Amino acid sequence: MNFRILMMSVVMAATAGAVWAKLPPAPPADPAKAAEAKKVADDAAKKDADLLGKAQDRAVANYRKNKGIRGPASMAGKK
Repeated sequence: MNFRILMMSVVMAATAGAVWAKLPPAPPADPAKAAEAKKVADDAAKKDADLLGKAQDRAVANYRKNKGIRGPASMAGKK
């Protein structure tokens, strides 16, 4: 009985790993389309990074306003 439970657990774990595995997308056949797709992805990444930075700045400003912190932000995080 215990051997059956062990085997079923191993089979279920292996099946779950295979089901949840994520394969990368297939590369496009046309190099021009691949370059265009990379450019679009890079533009989207830059836009997302810019939006994240703006959101973080708003969050810091809101925190500083509500906590009553005055003066400029420290330069500890800047490089």
